[in-house]
Amino acid sequence: MPTSFRLFLDAALARTYPRVAWLFRSRTWVIQETVLPVLGVAAFAYSYRAMDAPAEYTGLVVLGAAMTTFWMNVLWGMGAQLYWERDSGNLELYVMSPAPMMGILTGMALGGMTTTVVRAAAITTTGVLMFDVPLRPSSWWELGVVFGLTLTALYGLGMVFASVFLLWGREAWHLVNLFQEPVYLLTGTNFPVSAIFPKAVAAAACLIPLTAGMDAMRQILFHTPGIFGVYEEMALLAGLSVVFLVAARHLLRYLERRAKEQGKLTVRWQ
Repeated sequence: MPTSFRLFLDAALARTYPRVAWLFRSRTWVIQETVLPVLGVAAFAYSYRAMDAPAEYTGLVVLGAAMTTFWMNVLWGMGAQLYWERDSGNLELYVMSPAPMMGILTGMALGGMTTTVVRAAAITTTGVLMFDVPLRPSSWWELGVVFGLTLTALYGLGMVFASVFLLWGREAWHLVNLFQEPVYLLTGTNFPVSAIFPKAVAAAACLIPLTAGMDAMRQILFHTPGIFGVYEEMALLAGLSVVFLVAARHLLRYLERRAKEQGKLTVRWQ
């Protein structure tokens, strides 16, 4: 009999494969996921240049566009995924299989993370070359740690969303749209949060992993003022990662228990 860890690993790898394979089989993503976001970056970049803003502001926009792709993947590729799996009839198979649901969601996260890293890298490279963005990282290892912690916290939040949206049923679609636009404002996708919002509002916005992650990366790459120091934001991201992953585990256990005891979780429109 396979061990629990082996089941977890097999489920994660099996769920990762189709998302990674799609990257090589669907070539149209290059236009949709790279060219179109760069057009949005261009609008803000030329606006900042017309206002004689510092060159670093263009870099803020490029980084924001790249990191926004992760937020979109968390919402649509993680948050709404179990809801869609129920409609397609796969959720029953997940619940009945011996593989842990946490392993299945981990595979979704790893697959989505892999494909989105490629998109974000393409957007960043294109934006940096087109607009001659000045990159002067103070520390590459700090940048790598912040980026890794940001993705861990983001996809941990995505696992929480997947459970919560499934529990709320038909409202999942509306909730995904609800969490989309306000987050662009609170995370400062196209502007530095610390320069616009009061300190209290900016600090509260750091509970969204994307806010703290982008703020720390902007401090490292462009030396702009931040909400908190880089190490404080690293600690915050690490704490959020633990909280979201533990919450996701408990929610998934509750979902599995509800599915087995009540038999309603996998019924469409409930």
